Amino acid sequence: MAQQAAGARGSRLEIVAARGGSGGSSAGDAEAPPLDVLRQDSLYRDATRPAHGHHGQESWMRTLRLGFQCVGILHADLGTSPLYVYQNTFKYGIKHEDDILGVLSLIIYSFVLFTMVKIVFIALHANDDGDGGTFALYSLISRYAKVCLIPNQQAEDELVTRYNDHGKPPATLRRAQWMKRQLEKKPAKIAVFFLTIFATALAISDCVLNPSVSVLSAVNGLKLRAPHLTTDEVVWITVGILVVFFAVQRFGTDKIGYTFAPVVVVWLLLISGIGIYDLVKYDVGVLRAFNPKYIIDYFRRNKKDGWVQLGEVLLTFTGTEALFADLGYFSIKSIQLSSTFVLLPSVLCTYIGQAAYLRKHMDEQHIQNAFFNSIPRPLFWPIFVLAIMTSVIGCQAMVSCAFATMSHLQTLNCFPRIKILHTSRRYSGQLYSPEVNFFLCLLSCVITLSFRTTGFIVKAHETVYLSAVLYKFTHGPYMPLAMSAVLMVIMFVWHYVHVKRYKFELEHTVSPNKVRELLERRDLKRVPGVGLFYTELVQGIPPIFPHLIEKIPTIHSVIVFISMKHLPIPHVDVSERFLFRQVEPKECMVFRCVARYGYRDSLEMANDFVTTLVEYLQYYIRDLNLYNTVEPLKISCPSIRIDSFSWDRRPSGHGIYAEEMLTPIQSFSELTMHPVGMSSRLAQFQTTKMSLEEMLKIEEDQKLIQREVDNGVVYILGESEVVAKPHSNLLKKVVVNYIFNFLRKNSRKGEKMLSIPRRKLLKVGITYEI
Repeated sequence: MAQQAAGARGSRLEIVAARGGSGGSSAGDAEAPPLDVLRQDSLYRDATRPAHGHHGQESWMRTLRLGFQCVGILHADLGTSPLYVYQNTFKYGIKHEDDILGVLSLIIYSFVLFTMVKIVFIALHANDDGDGGTFALYSLISRYAKVCLIPNQQAEDELVTRYNDHGKPPATLRRAQWMKRQLEKKPAKIAVFFLTIFATALAISDCVLNPSVSVLSAVNGLKLRAPHLTTDEVVWITVGILVVFFAVQRFGTDKIGYTFAPVVVVWLLLISGIGIYDLVKYDVGVLRAFNPKYIIDYFRRNKKDGWVQLGEVLLTFTGTEALFADLGYFSIKSIQLSSTFVLLPSVLCTYIGQAAYLRKHMDEQHIQNAFFNSIPRPLFWPIFVLAIMTSVIGCQAMVSCAFATMSHLQTLNCFPRIKILHTSRRYSGQLYSPEVNFFLCLLSCVITLSFRTTGFIVKAHETVYLSAVLYKFTHGPYMPLAMSAVLMVIMFVWHYVHVKRYKFELEHTVSPNKVRELLERRDLKRVPGVGLFYTELVQGIPPIFPHLIEKIPTIHSVIVFISMKHLPIPHVDVSERFLFRQVEPKECMVFRCVARYGYRDSLEMANDFVTTLVEYLQYYIRDLNLYNTVEPLKISCPSIRIDSFSWDRRPSGHGIYAEEMLTPIQSFSELTMHPVGMSSRLAQFQTTKMSLEEMLKIEEDQKLIQREVDNGVVYILGESEVVAKPHSNLLKKVVVNYIFNFLRKNSRKGEKMLSIPRRKLLKVGITYEI
């Protein structure tokens, strides 16, 4: 019978587990423990406590709040497209009055099919636990197939909540297994990674172009009431507005959304009202454009010119990708609700009203600034002010997209280190990056000053209507491709060298015998305190450790090798964060630890991290002594096991070995909760009666850890410089020795990313030749 005394850390605890045997029990035999035995400690309670969700009215209130923010953050960009669509589509004039109906029909069906059907009602559901964007999908694929180029996968990761929690029917599972095998081939891995960074680079380039187009289009309307304004003056006014817009980004998406949403709501209501007014006043007959036959007639009549103008029609839904990329900021319901009942009717009414106006005013002077020309004269100034404000707000969706994308790039080691701030306590996906914000501002201003008119800038969008845009490649579309090429080089170089460095460390891990030899050296001195040795390696002791011992034969009384690892899931609960393993000899108090985070989790401040680490390390020390097995306990697992926390190489097969999973979450009592036939394996546990001496030993080890923490914590960071081998080819030398090292020297330092106090920091330098 299992008896447990719940209480504080190190309290008396007695566990008796059954011996093997199937016969009846006698007075001298211990009874088999019941399958519902639970460990009564705070760790297990935290791990099994259900999340507090929203119910009923609370859930809808949250959806409405987020929907209101969606209007301010996501819909302003699409809501300002009417400022420039018609004037760019008909910049060479209107050849036939029915061309207006053809273009309007294209606008209606492009917006409905691409924005509403494809993105809002289909693509939003292809998310990673509520997170959208290219890298979120890449992370989702990485969970089910080993497409990641960095070999740091661990079998224990698959036990994290929500890692693989989607059951599949047998037929679907067979297809998925076949696809998994194809994706895990090296060419497929490289292809998936290349497509991911290519799509990401294009999206970030669009984030640079969008502010210039939106704001410049709105400011151009000023020429109708101030014709003396020159193009240079309009451009500089635009630059000033852009600078102010990027300056307020530091206040966070949450505050910006609530502040700007009322402005956008008023804007959408006004332009839809003006659209209805123009429809009634000028030509109700434009409603015939809902008949798609006008699209066919348009292309039949204009042939090549109609196809070329298709590149301008895409401006109707540029910025739509932000609805998916910014999903982590909001929710599916909130985006669908606001898009269906606010965005769609407002935008369509505006396009229909402008088309009605142009049917009666087909001369060139009315086509230029068609939006402002169609406004009733008394409403010009209020609409102009709102247009400026909404255009600025419209940039927010793409800027938020850039922040979210850069955060994902960081977690997958595909971009140099930059500062990422979480700006909302309520919504974890709302981010801000000072460095990204600065470069977006700089590039947007440079593009505005260089191109000077929206005609050149709008041609620089790349999207679905690619062929029509590429026809006019030299007139602007080369800009996003050039920016994307630069971004792809940065991402590729950073990730390539990172993978090479990781594989070098993996191949040169220190063997157990070498570690024992180092720790038992007679000239090795132990100083009071805890040394936290940061390393990216999760599979062993990094080669920088013997390098440190050789130079300075002194280490702290307690050493913990820490690997900060981001899993391809949005969040990892703190109760599942740490994996521990003690390094032999045990009396030296050396541990290895993997701290696991989701790609949307923020890193704690150094002091908070140490507090949590020590707490779970003490749990581990207790569990390590409490739960022993006669032989390795094998747990069924659907994926091939990886020797993550073990130096001993076993034949590859299916399963996870208990001695490799020395994390408190997967100790004895939790194993009984897994529906994997554990009842037949409980007999493998050794009958253990915890003696007073053993309990005192556990308590003493725990007190030792706390005492050394009180003596002081030192953070040890390895500064590994990477250079190409002397016999490497010229390209590799340029990539590693020059481009990568330039990026590394100009990125944020590791101690700043981890918020480590400088007075407690110790750096160890080493050079790797790859």
